[in-house]
Amino acid sequence: MTRFTGRVAIVTGAGSGIGRATALRLASEGARVVLADWSEEGLLETASLLPSEAVHVERKLDVSDEDAVKALVSEVKEQFGQIDILVNNAGISGGSYPPVTENEKADWEKILGVNLIGAMLMIKHVAPHMQERQQGAIVNTASVAGIRSGAGGNPYSASKAGVINLTQTAACDLGGYNVRVNAVCPGLVETGMTKAVFDYARANEKEHKLGSRCELRRYGRPEELAAAICFLASDDASYITGQALPVDGGNTASLNMPGMKV
Repeated sequence: MTRFTGRVAIVTGAGSGIGRATALRLASEGARVVLADWSEEGLLETASLLPSEAVHVERKLDVSDEDAVKALVSEVKEQFGQIDILVNNAGISGGSYPPVTENEKADWEKILGVNLIGAMLMIKHVAPHMQERQQGAIVNTASVAGIRSGAGGNPYSASKAGVINLTQTAACDLGGYNVRVNAVCPGLVETGMTKAVFDYARANEKEHKLGSRCELRRYGRPEELAAAICFLASDDASYITGQALPVDGGNTASLNMPGMKV
């Protein structure tokens, strides 16, 4: 397929997992891809996997740093003259899940800064170029943790709920300019963020239980999220905006209470 021939896409969090899979999928369908991530090592590895014909840029980026975001967007605009697709995938989990009575303010500020404010900053500085051209697609990576509890810690879950709401409000702000804004809400997927969960399960011979509480009885792959993201970024989704699509094997389709499923 060549759905993205002639289009320029920025993918944050492109150094691993869903971001890497999305960058590869976009490039395989003709896009020129700009890779951004906090990890330089991850960026270089992703870049090495891109098709040789893909024109790409790799930049280390902290999405919570507005000056850095602004500089990257200006560079992309200067080099390519356009920005057609933005995939806001950069995110952090915080790694621990204490009850709210034991939460630290600093943890909330760090996680919200990357997951929610970072997404807002990317939209803030990319969207004007899309508005000017009267076209563009933005896809944010939220989470099932933003829909219901049990899939992440308090600050992470709150940040992803915020991403879902930002998706809706930004879609309303930008719809009149033919700029679409949507989100995907991944369930359990094997990525760098979830590595500890998978490592623990495998070390304790419990890998077969991963994803067992969703309707498809398995965990997801980054490539499956990339397919959904690229659908929302493509003209195939030309009449879809302001939506948060769960890509979770049916996890959010039921109450998902412990002991309910055989």
